[in-house]
Amino acid sequence: MKLIKVVGFLFQFSLIGLAVATIYLVVASDRDRGEILAFLTGSGLPTAEYTESGAAPFSYADAVSLSAPSVVTIYTTKIVTEKSHPLLDDPVFGQFFGDQLQRRERSHSETNLGSGVIIGSEGFILTNQHVIDGADEILISLADGRGSQALLIGEDKETDIAILQIPLTGLAGIHIADMPTTRVGDVVLAIGNPLNVGQTVTMGIVSATGRDRIGLNTFENFIQTDAAINPGNSGGALINARGELIGINTAILSQTVGAQGIGFAIPISLALDIMQQIIEFGEVTRGWLGVEGTEISARAALATGDPGIKGALIVGVFIDSPADKAGVRAGDIVVAVDGKPVTGIRDLLDKITLHKPGEQVKIMVYRGPEKMTLDMKVTQRPS
Repeated sequence: MKLIKVVGFLFQFSLIGLAVATIYLVVASDRDRGEILAFLTGSGLPTAEYTESGAAPFSYADAVSLSAPSVVTIYTTKIVTEKSHPLLDDPVFGQFFGDQLQRRERSHSETNLGSGVIIGSEGFILTNQHVIDGADEILISLADGRGSQALLIGEDKETDIAILQIPLTGLAGIHIADMPTTRVGDVVLAIGNPLNVGQTVTMGIVSATGRDRIGLNTFENFIQTDAAINPGNSGGALINARGELIGINTAILSQTVGAQGIGFAIPISLALDIMQQIIEFGEVTRGWLGVEGTEISARAALATGDPGIKGALIVGVFIDSPADKAGVRAGDIVVAVDGKPVTGIRDLLDKITLHKPGEQVKIMVYRGPEKMTLDMKVTQRPS
């Protein structure tokens, strides 16, 4: 009997508790329902705080609609002539059979696919140099369905940038980030025409900034992203979550065909600088010292008396170059240019290229334990 009474008491107590909880929810119905739901579902646990400007949206459609009309597809055609006889270049055979062999030459056209970005309303298009390299004809297909032939304004192989122009009106120039402050972890979108399937948007994050020594270009300062980039995306837009252009997609790093989450884009600040020089001067001007260098070896560092020294170890000097005339020797360590520290050979190259041909520069070098400053006048970097 006692057991039955205990069970009955517990059952009655449970019913009373349930009734109290029901009354509480009804009374609290004026409170924020989101708070109650969060409590019941456990979603009220601590999460990362977002500022208003950095809040994660449910959709990036607005950013895409802002930028996609400015991204174009580029089709190029190149005429390649093939010689049917390998002895055609031989002077003896050429003397006797040149005319006949010449008639056997065959030609065919090679096509290439890429993307580009409209900059401004004057029809200028930024793309990669390798997209239009050697092209005899360049055709542009716009997102609004229009098409046009393009004129090559200029190209720079050392940064893989080319500038085109099309004679159309009503063009939608892309929005460019005012102050590109790209950070690792930022959401980015890649827009282009991969594999000629049509305009495509892929999403990822910034995996790294300032990537160099990749071996793609002479001058490298890439934004690395895991947004899928495939053949055909080259020259397309890399935009931020606000739809602003931050880079020009240029390459993927893959040991097999296809994207593997390692893509590279040229920062828009670098691309616009190249574009401005090409439009104004017809070419890109870069300073040149005429040296070959590498990272500092342990032996060279010890010779200076400072094992932790930073700079660029000179391993070769071109004859009659600015460096040669200034007295730079193989084995010297360049530690500063115009008072600015040099962190490595790539940094030295970048600092010198910022100077225009004819400008004077001062470089500080160590020759063993001896420290000296050399004056020189940079010249135009040879192609």
